[in-house]
This record gives sequence, structure tokens and C-alpha cells, in this order.
Amino acid sequence: MESRSVRDLRPRRRRGRGGGGVDRISGLHDDLLIQILVRLRCAGAAARTSVLSRRWRGLWRHLPELSFRGVAPGAVEAALAQVALPKLSLLDIDTSWLYTLRADAVASLFRTAARLDPVELSMMLRVHPGDELVPFVVPSFARAKSIRLDVDMLHLTPPALDGGFPALERLSITNSRFDTGADRFDIGALISRCPHLRVLELINRWGLDTVTINSATIEELLVMDVQFSISGVDIVAPVLKKFTLHSSLSADFSMSLSAPLVEDLSLNYSSTCFPSSPNAVGIDGIGMWCLDHLKLGTEENGFVLGLNLERAHSVTHMRNLQEMFQLPNISALELCVGTRGHVYGAMALNLLRICNATQRLKLFVRPVFWRTNDEACASDCPCNQPQNWRSQNISLTNLEELEIENFEGSDHEVDFLKLLFRCAPLVNVTLKLASKVVPSSRGCKETYNIFKDNPAVKCHVHVYRKRGKEVIYA
Repeated sequence: MESRSVRDLRPRRRRGRGGGGVDRISGLHDDLLIQILVRLRCAGAAARTSVLSRRWRGLWRHLPELSFRGVAPGAVEAALAQVALPKLSLLDIDTSWLYTLRADAVASLFRTAARLDPVELSMMLRVHPGDELVPFVVPSFARAKSIRLDVDMLHLTPPALDGGFPALERLSITNSRFDTGADRFDIGALISRCPHLRVLELINRWGLDTVTINSATIEELLVMDVQFSISGVDIVAPVLKKFTLHSSLSADFSMSLSAPLVEDLSLNYSSTCFPSSPNAVGIDGIGMWCLDHLKLGTEENGFVLGLNLERAHSVTHMRNLQEMFQLPNISALELCVGTRGHVYGAMALNLLRICNATQRLKLFVRPVFWRTNDEACASDCPCNQPQNWRSQNISLTNLEELEIENFEGSDHEVDFLKLLFRCAPLVNVTLKLASKVVPSSRGCKETYNIFKDNPAVKCHVHVYRKRGKEVIYA
């Protein structure tokens, strides 16, 4: 005897317009028709199937996943009021490019979404101009494991501590902000409502002065495109594995990172204090050099630190690089320096002292297309301090690879090269000559002699001509 569940899935007989016959699709069981609607991926398209026949009407109200994109907010509200399921797997609402909503309409949509209690929630909304500063309390979502909010410039207040997001594992917030009364984005108050949060994304944030995270559960943290500069990072996250922070930083910036398990690190900072600015901030210990950009990432052998440094006209106050950034052991140091004709050897040497585990040094000297007399580096210039830097001996026991691009063969560059050969167990050295340098110049000849005195080191000199790269020494 057949079971009842099998009989229920048999096609039902429907008379077509010609009399007898079977409408094989409409004759399917409701569960199978709903599966067909699920694959339409859009609640609006599913609702439009009602025109096929009365058999299809209202079936979309039983879908576990609903997506509204480009639908008028009023129509979305009306549709959600008809949903038969008390709880959804997915609710996706995107009216951001076609409509703007008043703050009370946004609040109403949030309350409706909370009533349907989805496991996955995505809301992309744009607030009507003038309503940006109207705060409202976000309702609790008891079942939500993933929430993505892009509510333009709206002030959101976290739900009460006894509610919140007890099952939430992934939270992504773009543009909007969560406040608790103070005029700042309060990450701590938000995290306290998410006891199981593993992934947190803050994108295009505003009002975020300091990134303060204290969480025992967060494994991935992403902070991108913060509007205005941030002044600090204070993170205590014992299970954090992936950390990405791309932002501009203020002159008083400092970082504290307690994350012993972090293995995927990407920090990308741009300074708001330009070298030509009267408030330029210099890096203590490396002369009149300002930090324009810092990039810290991971590679197979460890951490890579990239620094863009500019020779400033003047410096109002100094900052210590190690105080600003809590740097791990650096395996590769990549420097891009705008020298304006000044000596960079002492500065690079001091950075190698800070990053004393460096195995690979890549130095790109930004070309100088014009010079004036005041851009020459005098003997008493801060760039030449200490004046005995050329004869110093420091321990660079890990440095094996060296590459210098736009090498001119000037006296200070040759002296820097001699120092590295003397202090480091170099294995590979590559010099790429600046376009205006003649390979037969005195500085180049002296460089070739250094190479000849160190036959165990693989040395290459490249020159660029019209026909492309040419190796003139190997």
C-alpha cells in the first residue's frame, strides 16, 4: 500500500481549455510548486506567477526566502504583511538606488523584519535627506545568524541587553552607525549584544574615532574606508585570525593589538599630515622624514611592511614608529622614498634597526624630475645624522635579499651599499639604474668593484633603454 506522502505528491488532474487533459505543473503538490518559486530568487517574480492560474495565487507567501530589490517600500511592507510563514530563512530588501525613506518608514521595516525573524537578514536602504540624525532602537533578532545593514547615515541604537542578537555570527554594517547617546560610534555596546559574533565588518564608517574591540569570539574583523581619520586602535581578541584595517590616520594615532592567533593581517594607513603641511609629523629617529602611507600584510615567510616616506620641508613634532604601530617581526621591508635630492642611507639604516628580523629589503627611490639649490643635502643636514652612519656596524643577520630601484650611484648610495655588504649575509642583490644614469659612471664602476669583492653574492645591475630592460652586470 502506498504511503500518504507519496500519493500527495502525484500531479492533480486539471481541465485545460480544450476539455480533458492534465496541467502537469499546476497539478503538482504545493510543496513542489513552492520549490519552483524558491528558484526564482525574487519575491516579486514569485508573486507574479499568480497570473498563471488561481492555483498559483498566494503560494509565494509560503516561501522561506524572500528578496525585494527595486520594489517600492510601501509595496514591500504590504507584501510582508501577507507572509504566511512566522519565520524566514532569508529576508533581503534593497530599495537603496530608487527610493528614499523617512526615518519612521525605516523603523517600520525593521519591526516587520523582526516579526518574521529571519536567519539571514540584508537591508540596503537610503534615508530621506533631513532624517539622517533621527535615532531609533533596532529590534532584537533572536534567530539571525547573519545581518547585513546598509542604512545610509542613520543613527541606530542597539537593542536592550536582554534582547539583542543572541545567535548572530556575522555582522556587516555599511554607512550607518550605532550610538548609545554619545556622539560616537559605540562598537563595544554593539558587540555586547552579540555573544556569538565571529565576523564583524565596518565599511564606510563615520563617527568612528577609535576602533575598540574586546571580544572573546571574533575571528575576523574588517574596517574599511572610515570617513575622517581614526586616532587609535585598541583590540583584545584572543581568537582573532584575520584583521583588515584600511583607513586614514590622525597625527596622534596609536595602535594596541592583542591577538596572538592572527595569521592574516592587512593594515593600510594613509596619513592626513602631508610632508608639505605646516603640521607635518616626522618619524622619530629617522630625521626629517614623514610617513605618508603604511601597509602591513602577510606573505608565506612572515609579515611585509611597506612604508611611503617623504622628505619634509619642516617637522612640527615627532612620533615614534613603534609607539604608533605595534609591529610584529618583519620579514620583508619595502620602502618608497621621495628624497627631493636628500640622503636616505641613515634613515633606511634606522628602519632596519627597528625591523631587525628583515630578510628582504626593497628600496624604491622616487625619481626627482627637478631640483633647486635648497634641495641639496648639506653635510649638517638632519638626513646625514649621525654623521658617522657610513662607518657604523649593525647586526643584520637575516638580511639576504636587496633590491634598489632608481639607483644613481651617488656617493651616499655607494656608502649605503658598502655598509649592507659589511653587516648582512647578502645572497642576492639587484640594482635598477635610474634612467639618466650612465652605466660607465664613476659610481657604477665603484659598485661593480664592490660586487667583484663579494663573489659569493649573486649581483645584477639592470638598465632601461628604449628597447626594454637590459642586464649589464650579472
